[in-house]
Amino acid sequence: MDHDELVRVRSEYDRELRRDAVPDTAAARVERAGAVVRQTTPGEGWNGVLWSDLAEDTADAEIAAQVAYFEGLGFGFEWKLYDHDRPADLAERLRAAGFVPEPAETVLVGRAQELAALPVEPPEGITLRTVEDEAGVELMMDVHAKAFGTHRPRIRQLLLTLLRDEPETVAAVVAMAGDTPVSAARMEMRPGCSFAGLWGGGTLPEWRGRGLYRLLVAHRARIAAERGIRYLHVDASDDSRPILQRLGFQALGRTVPYAWEPGRDAGPV
Repeated sequence: MDHDELVRVRSEYDRELRRDAVPDTAAARVERAGAVVRQTTPGEGWNGVLWSDLAEDTADAEIAAQVAYFEGLGFGFEWKLYDHDRPADLAERLRAAGFVPEPAETVLVGRAQELAALPVEPPEGITLRTVEDEAGVELMMDVHAKAFGTHRPRIRQLLLTLLRDEPETVAAVVAMAGDTPVSAARMEMRPGCSFAGLWGGGTLPEWRGRGLYRLLVAHRARIAAERGIRYLHVDASDDSRPILQRLGFQALGRTVPYAWEPGRDAGPV
């Protein structure tokens, strides 16, 4: 994509996935509140600010309003900050209000049709298992625990909820070496959206460097292309970014999740 196309795609991304976002599960609620768009989810679901249109003279009041809202619910939440969001000092204002930045990620996008055509074959002895039930979810969680060193109960609950309530919105897959899960990933597809999100790609350390990450990207791209979805997007870590860019993804910008938890002391605003 040339510069002009990337600018257009970023505008579509902001509109579809942020300003006009739809809930990521049937139980979640997305609403416009003042100059922000936020999602609220009961239980272990994701809560946070997806989009904002703030000015220097309104930003602090809007931040305080969202803190008060989620604090009233007893929920922690995340403010997804993008490097083109306004005002320019929004990151400093969030930190002053008690938010803690998590590692920055690069927003990457690629054309689904082109990525679906990647020439890949499973390594010898590898088969792909589509995740359709709780047993498949547990295989994914096993991979994530070993690949990332963390347990992710929220992701487990999200997958179970989507498979039960909206199976058409998720495509999850596990690469199996015999009976052993060695790599796993998922794709989320919201109705009517031009973008499908790639999430959770993880591979056991001893299986890295054998093309499994590339295989699972191409596998999900084929599903997206068959459904007429134009783009794939990824919030990429610094480790996965160069791999994805070699496959054909391009950068739209950087994003930093700013996390806030109830009871956290805020600095002066």
